[in-house]
Amino acid sequence: MESTNLSPKRNRCTDDKFIMIPTVDVCFKNLMHNAKVRKGFLAALLKVDPETITETTLLPTILRQDYPDDKLGVLDVRVLLKDGRQFDIEMQVAYFEYWDARILFYLSKIFTDQLKRGEPYENLKKCIHVSILDFIYFENDEECCRTICFCDEKTGKKYTDLMEIQILELKKLPQDLQNNADIINWMRFLGGKTRREFEAMAKKNQYIDEAYRELEKLSADEQAKLEYEAREKALRDYNSQMNSALRRGMQRGIEKGQKKGLEEGRKEGLKEGKSALIRTMFENGAEPELIAQLTGLSLSEIDELRTLRDNDA
Repeated sequence: MESTNLSPKRNRCTDDKFIMIPTVDVCFKNLMHNAKVRKGFLAALLKVDPETITETTLLPTILRQDYPDDKLGVLDVRVLLKDGRQFDIEMQVAYFEYWDARILFYLSKIFTDQLKRGEPYENLKKCIHVSILDFIYFENDEECCRTICFCDEKTGKKYTDLMEIQILELKKLPQDLQNNADIINWMRFLGGKTRREFEAMAKKNQYIDEAYRELEKLSADEQAKLEYEAREKALRDYNSQMNSALRRGMQRGIEKGQKKGLEEGRKEGLKEGKSALIRTMFENGAEPELIAQLTGLSLSEIDELRTLRDNDA
């Protein structure tokens, strides 16, 4: 699996003018505060004309805890559409081993949070989780964006459309620039690393152009820049800690394997030595009972060894 190398130098293009990278979650969250950017991105996810989306509202990202010991859930971006549908959008740059379980936890939470006590199930509206991953999660295919829903395993028929998962893998983006699907263009923008890449994608439509303009504003805002760089540092520190832990784990595994190998070798040596001793005793006419007494083996094991010796001879 790959993860983004979050080096500050990568945030600057050839003219050395600072520009944020949208895969850093604080930058992505700030982009989604722009209503026009939200509208364009959600329309691409839904494969509809942006003008059909009349209203989008940002919801609190800290999920409700019904009991004190409930696990705390904090989302990146949570959006409510006018028709009641909800989006949970998560930006993730580093491999997360239990990402599938995390997705289901958050999706289930926002789905059940819709109903207040006594309200009927018919009030439940569709909830969509969107994972934007800057690493490869599904290694065995080249699909860069996929939609996952509840289906009958045998017939493939959709069971319900009330819950849906969309996963965008930025590292799998096709090199073919002729693919102008809206969601592919958004993925290219979100996965961009240089000003030149952002400018190229801004020409695709007015909504990505708005996202680029917002990105420039954020990059020029000193407070936003401080928050962004603090988050970058935290991500670099996390990646460094994970890599260090991995190296330590590998070293301990090697040492444990070597120790086990020595122990296995010692056992094998003792076994070979005992077999040689038994063969010598047989050759000198020792009775099986005496061999059993001296070696601790059972008579049946000694008979088996004698049979093997006779066959080898």
